[in-house]
Amino acid sequence: MASSKEARPDERGQAAEGTRERILAAAVAEFGAKGYSGARTAGIAARAGVNQQLISYYFGGKQGLLDELRRRWRDSQATIVPAGASFAESLGAHLDATLDQPDWARLVVWQALGDCPFADAEEGRRQAERQREAMAAAVAKTGRHQEDGEIRAGLDPAFALLAAYAIIFAPITMPQFVRDILGGDPLSPETRTVLRTQLVKLLTEE
Repeated sequence: MASSKEARPDERGQAAEGTRERILAAAVAEFGAKGYSGARTAGIAARAGVNQQLISYYFGGKQGLLDELRRRWRDSQATIVPAGASFAESLGAHLDATLDQPDWARLVVWQALGDCPFADAEEGRRQAERQREAMAAAVAKTGRHQEDGEIRAGLDPAFALLAAYAIIFAPITMPQFVRDILGGDPLSPETRTVLRTQLVKLLTEE
């Protein structure tokens, strides 16, 4: 009888890491499509092509998956906009990040609608405070762009930021409206170009 070669520890580690990443990718897709409340671990396992029990083994269940995805999203935010980017470049970077990863963007929307709970209420309060601080910092940064002449004079920086977010997320939050109004696939390169060009014109040109 031929003996099978036992996998080395590093190979087993790589296989486990690959499984974890498949589960996380499937969770983003499932949560994005159905929200946290509507998603099921069975659906996530089916998308990932793994045994459902592995979700509990690696993440402790559905809440653990959500917590890990939150951590990754938070870490990714610091790298979206290059240091020293202009306001127009910042808009383009955020638009690309949103439309390149629509499942992640949908998950952000579900969280904004209150569908992604925190296992720990105190952590939920801390996250809400971090979000308020981040938005306050973004408004202040937008104001500095305006002082540098990059944003139309007379615009409220807070409104300019809100308008930017609304348009950037429109292909995710209102895909049918975007399709009917602009006449194309909301996630197509052509639609992205229109949104980027017109958003910059709207907020930066006198």
